[in-house]
Amino acid sequence: MANSLPRPLAAVRNATLPDGRVVDVSIASGVVSDITAAGGTRPTRMPEATLDLSGWLLLPAPAEPHAHLDKARSFDAIAPSPGDLGSAIDAWRLHTSAMTVESIVERARAQALAMLAAGTTAIRSHVDVLSDDCAGTEDVTRGARALAQVRDELAGLMDIQLVALAGPRCPDHHVEAALDVGVDLVGGAPHLAPDPVADLTRLLMLAERRGIGTDLHVDESLSGPVTLDAYARAVRDWPADRPRTAGHCVRLGTLDAVRRDAIIADVKASDVGIVALPITNLYLQGWEHPVSTPRGLAPLWELLDAGVRLGAGADNVRDPFNPVGRGDALETASLLVTAGHLSPEDAYGLVSTGARSVMGLPPAGTAAGAQADFLAIRAVNLVDAIASAPADRIVIHRGRVVAITETRREFPALSVAPAFAPAS
Repeated sequence: MANSLPRPLAAVRNATLPDGRVVDVSIASGVVSDITAAGGTRPTRMPEATLDLSGWLLLPAPAEPHAHLDKARSFDAIAPSPGDLGSAIDAWRLHTSAMTVESIVERARAQALAMLAAGTTAIRSHVDVLSDDCAGTEDVTRGARALAQVRDELAGLMDIQLVALAGPRCPDHHVEAALDVGVDLVGGAPHLAPDPVADLTRLLMLAERRGIGTDLHVDESLSGPVTLDAYARAVRDWPADRPRTAGHCVRLGTLDAVRRDAIIADVKASDVGIVALPITNLYLQGWEHPVSTPRGLAPLWELLDAGVRLGAGADNVRDPFNPVGRGDALETASLLVTAGHLSPEDAYGLVSTGARSVMGLPPAGTAAGAQADFLAIRAVNLVDAIASAPADRIVIHRGRVVAITETRREFPALSVAPAFAPAS
């Protein structure tokens, strides 16, 4: 794959930034070396290494901090009944016996490439580690091997991290087997266990034995156990470079302000990264409340105000846990604005800068020294990009163009283009 990569860019010119400035961005070895007003840089000796972005909005590339590539695009095959988290888990478990490495690779690759085309240049994906009681699943590492294959195939085009998602009934040696395949982090869902704290302790001890980090599904319900505080306190003394991430944290948004703020203080003190997942949690939560239905979402404002590392992602896409979704970070940003009441700037920050921070990746975007990962999109400004999510996009990863999408729109019956038509 590395031999087929496109040539690196030396510069992008005439790009519009969200603040309205039009700039040239110089790039060296995949890193931004300089930013000047448009026309302020010398022409390169290699015109093919320059990309003219006149009329394009240039954004830091999004990252996806919480995906499930092994489940993606399985909805049609499973045809599950609509329902809550428990029913989605049951539907998925029944389907696992029909999976093969090849079928997982095919779906995961298609989803990863769709996300790349939409602008996402880094994905952290959870992958199920199967338990002994899943009928017909004697090969417990099939998902891990499938996603490791996709990661290797797409190396150079995007960064993919893998998390071993171990349910309460998954034995440690199965998790160890997935880690031996090349999975990066220990994951799980302690709040689903009969003894949540015991399962949390088990997973953390497993990670410590391997000297790696954790990315756990945490408190993914509107009621029930709270484990985020125990998680935060347990990793307080971990080395700074060992990842510790908590996804969902829906329960945190239902607690009274005093307890909520105390847990957020623990999270901040332990530098636990939080990942909000609006589309899946809005779908899965609240089924049991037919009147005044509460919505599942982490308390975004409070986490931001406390200075917690906070990202947001799309989570499940077209599987039993969420039948829809495009895998587009702009869809997630739009939901953060609508359901989370964030500003467009804060919302996009969570799916780009915030997501990369939670994933332990270096900053990307239009700052000297930042990794040259960009999404160029045919939009007037950031609000236009989030609201209309134009399909015309150019994706840059480490200074190389890795995806281009162009569309065509016509109004044959009109002699004059309507005012809302995008500029050509």
